[in-house]
Amino acid sequence: MCEGGVGGEAGGMNTSATHTDAHPSPNYSPNPTQGSTRGQGSNPAPRLAIQAIGLRKTYGKGDAQVRPLDDLSLDVGAERFTAIMGPSGSGKSTLLNMLAGLDTPDSGEVYIGSTAISRLSDRKLTALRRDRIGFVFQSFNLVPAMNAEENILLPSQLSGQKPDRRVFDRMVDLLGLRGRLKHRPHELSGGQQQRVAVARALVSQPDVLVADEPTGNLDSNAGEEVLNILRASVDELGQTVVMVTHDPRAAARADRVVLLADGRLAGELTQPNPESVAAALMNVTASPGNAGNTAAQSHGGAR
Repeated sequence: MCEGGVGGEAGGMNTSATHTDAHPSPNYSPNPTQGSTRGQGSNPAPRLAIQAIGLRKTYGKGDAQVRPLDDLSLDVGAERFTAIMGPSGSGKSTLLNMLAGLDTPDSGEVYIGSTAISRLSDRKLTALRRDRIGFVFQSFNLVPAMNAEENILLPSQLSGQKPDRRVFDRMVDLLGLRGRLKHRPHELSGGQQQRVAVARALVSQPDVLVADEPTGNLDSNAGEEVLNILRASVDELGQTVVMVTHDPRAAARADRVVLLADGRLAGELTQPNPESVAAALMNVTASPGNAGNTAAQSHGGAR
């Protein structure tokens, strides 16, 4: 099914792919500072959407024990696009689940704004995920029996809140979905289904949008459209986006790329482009142990 260009349908949102061209000289640091900046320094720190401090997580026992997160700390700036990358088993999906309140660390803390997640009851944690975090997954997670409009409004209905139709109309128009609202998921292309999922995540105006491999099930054109929308949501709507991806081209759309290895920060890129991201990922994949140790030394030196 032909989707039509997002830029042509969307009207007000500029979804042209210009972000990486504006930064021809990427900045790569193999020594990211992990330490908490809470209460440190004389200069005002950038406003943070999320702060993770000393996260540890272990699964299994004995020889089968796996530690996907090993004393990992990370600051996520508000109104910024942060991509998380790393080799298979590096801990990136576990970290994303922690940042979104979908999983809990064995030790350490995650703050959403000023709210410490570990101190919340199950009821309050559910409310936080519903009201303050938007989710976009690789598998769309649309309800087959509902049309696009019903899927977009589902979170509001579940929370018992009356949807803001002005916000709904704005998101629908920005994402080019006006002519697809009465279509059920099986009547939409993959790119259109993912746009419905993005609209569902954005319509509640969350503090943070987390995206787990959002282009993984899409062809290159549809994937590019979704990345354009995520980029534009940051630039034009002031949204905070945190995305896990394995694709250097997708990661290059972010303001910052964080690299993980062995459950630790192994490096980061600012002003990324696809080539610099691919090279940095190759370096981390080739020597994850050394990268993890380097990050740990930086953490110690930053205190």
